[in-house]
Amino acid sequence: MALPPVAPGRAPAVDGMDPADDALLRRTQNLMRESLDFAGGAVAVAERLRAALLTARPEVVAALPGDAGTQTKKLAEGLIWLVDHLDQPPLLVSGSARLGAALAACDVPPRGLQLVGAALAEALRAGSPAGDWRQDFELAWRTTWQHVYEWLQVTDQDEPVSWTAVVVSHELRRPDLTVIRLRPYLPMPFRPGQYARIEVGRLPGIWRPYSLAGAPRRDDLVELHVRAKTETGVSGTLVHHTVVGDEVRIGRAEGQMVLPERPGRDLLMIAGDTGVAPLKALLTELADTGDGRSAVLFWGVRNLAELYDIDEIAEIARLAKRATVVPVVSEGDPGPYASGLVTDAVAAYGEWSQHEVYLAGPPLMLAATSAALHQLGVRPERIHHDAPE
Repeated sequence: MALPPVAPGRAPAVDGMDPADDALLRRTQNLMRESLDFAGGAVAVAERLRAALLTARPEVVAALPGDAGTQTKKLAEGLIWLVDHLDQPPLLVSGSARLGAALAACDVPPRGLQLVGAALAEALRAGSPAGDWRQDFELAWRTTWQHVYEWLQVTDQDEPVSWTAVVVSHELRRPDLTVIRLRPYLPMPFRPGQYARIEVGRLPGIWRPYSLAGAPRRDDLVELHVRAKTETGVSGTLVHHTVVGDEVRIGRAEGQMVLPERPGRDLLMIAGDTGVAPLKALLTELADTGDGRSAVLFWGVRNLAELYDIDEIAEIARLAKRATVVPVVSEGDPGPYASGLVTDAVAAYGEWSQHEVYLAGPPLMLAATSAALHQLGVRPERIHHDAPE
């Protein structure tokens, strides 16, 4: 928080903070905590604040990931964090700067945040019992937000944007493969089909790309499907040495394998092994938006044990308007599914020359499938996949 200058003739405290200024911060903190309780608590205030922003600055709310419940939860967590850390100016400044960078990544216009202070004060006042709201409550919140608004714009342009996220679930689906769900502390924008680079605490400075299988319209969770050949490296650490409560860092979302903004051609999706993750995200987007396009997902695996996520993916397809999942098993007993090569199954299933096609999987699978699709009459510009790394 911006601190008053030291009065002439008064020696500053050893830590550089004047005792009178420290007392002022604590009084302000107590006023904010007391008024938050009077107004019904952080969640109730966050609900009213979101409603006010939705009316006055709908573009701000629309830019934030998650549904109404997720956004309200994030706002409530932010209010609590602000009050709890008000007496620690350096931490408050750096935290506000990180939030500003995250909001900028979400394309939240800075001018849309100017009225938050007034909206916040009104959200608090409206929830307070008659006679309990005081002028010093409003002054505390308005002045504090003015400082936060300034700090939100203090970002290091040379520092890449990244998000710290906590592991909220870790499910070992196969001995070499896990599905991990992460919750970023700050809003993280991404579109279904994109990927992001991950850094784990054991290997600082080493980043590895993973597809994001989460649902940004629905919640604030990021889902990773990680396969590890060894117990070392980023993948090995995520699969074998990561538990709920651990933290990782996530880089900015990358990749262009996303659905067109406007519904158009029907969709063909072909996945190999964990390449199903980004295509699961695309199916989830179709289900969440009620998109009427037809979508067929072929998931090629070697054996039945590799269909580690089939139940969840089949349920997502059931919720979508016109989606079908076709597992294809190349070795051993295929069970109730198709057998053979996934490219043969695609060729036998139908005619695809008018579809938009999305591919994800190992590099050799991408090359072989692209070649097979060309022979089936699919034009190269309609085949979408990220460059293998």
